[in-house]
Amino acid sequence: MPPLRTALLQSSGRPGSVAENLKVLDEAAGRAAATGARLLAAPEMFLTGYAIGDDVARLAEPADGPSAQAIAEIAARHGVAVAYGYPERDGELVFNSAQLIAPDGSRLANYRKTHLFGCFERDSFTPGDRVVVQAELDGVRIGLMICYDVEFPENVRAHALAGTDLLLVPTAQMHPYQFVAESVVPVRAFENQMYVAYVNRVGQEGEFEFVGLSTLAGPEGVARARAGRGDELICADVDPAFLAASRDANPYLSDRRPGLYTPLV
Repeated sequence: MPPLRTALLQSSGRPGSVAENLKVLDEAAGRAAATGARLLAAPEMFLTGYAIGDDVARLAEPADGPSAQAIAEIAARHGVAVAYGYPERDGELVFNSAQLIAPDGSRLANYRKTHLFGCFERDSFTPGDRVVVQAELDGVRIGLMICYDVEFPENVRAHALAGTDLLLVPTAQMHPYQFVAESVVPVRAFENQMYVAYVNRVGQEGEFEFVGLSTLAGPEGVARARAGRGDELICADVDPAFLAASRDANPYLSDRRPGLYTPLV
């Protein structure tokens, strides 16, 4: 099985303008496809912007809404899968969600953030209730998660036990928590024997200063690609053969003793 070339779009786009962010995503998909990438991941709330106050509710759309259809057209035109963050409306409820669109434009998976961070998120969103959401792309089992979710080891371990090969984590990581990108993400990849793609926003947005440092970490705990602090498109390969060999050599999952862990729940 050939490696899955994966591109991470580190950008905040234009907060508050869905139309402009779709243009940024279209241009990035073209650049990603030109590198041979089959998957492009964008940050948390990329469609609308993160720190946009009451506009979150106004700009929220259903999972199959007009923006999802526009992104499906982008994916199909460039032949690259697209994962992106957006505010999802479901009736009266609004979720902080991430959706994965296939290279043919079909919808593969939709995930609702389960662990909301800070007053802004708790006031704006309803938490999701499904930890493990997965889809298959070119033989790679992809899981979805959003930002703060990855900081809970139980979340990522649940994905490991469910067979996730590549965990996509659209994020809005802010100062002074850059150690998550620098240290936590590679450790999560190592202790759970998977690839983790952590794709961040950049620059000042409202009261938040996003730190960039988007990372694609491998199961050996090494950052295969890492962005700086500005707008950037980075690429790295998710190699199923390397992952299989790493899992054979690393005993974390097979040496678990679940009977000892019942106090955790």
